[in-house]
Amino acid sequence: MKTFAIILLIALSFVFNSPVLAADTANGAKIFSVQCAGCHANGGNIVRRGKTLKLKALNRNHVDSQDAIATLVTNGKNNMSAYKDRLTAKEIEDVAAYVLEQAENGWR
Repeated sequence: MKTFAIILLIALSFVFNSPVLAADTANGAKIFSVQCAGCHANGGNIVRRGKTLKLKALNRNHVDSQDAIATLVTNGKNNMSAYKDRLTAKEIEDVAAYVLEQAENGWR
């Protein structure tokens, strides 16, 4: 019984500490439509073609995790503006989770 309880606690700690589960992708979609879609409609990029939000480009550019996307959204880079003064940390987490989820699903 004690072993079962320990295993259960470990399993639950993974479930409740997962950043993807903590993020609200529905809220991320709303934020994306207001803040990001102007340049990144359907995961594209109207400013720099090679810097899309498609999974292949995210992998190539080493921005293929929720943390990496959140860092880019927070701090910006090159033509990408920083959003740390416009969005809360939670909103950035939500939009990063949304972008990764959409990329993994082919932006459908």
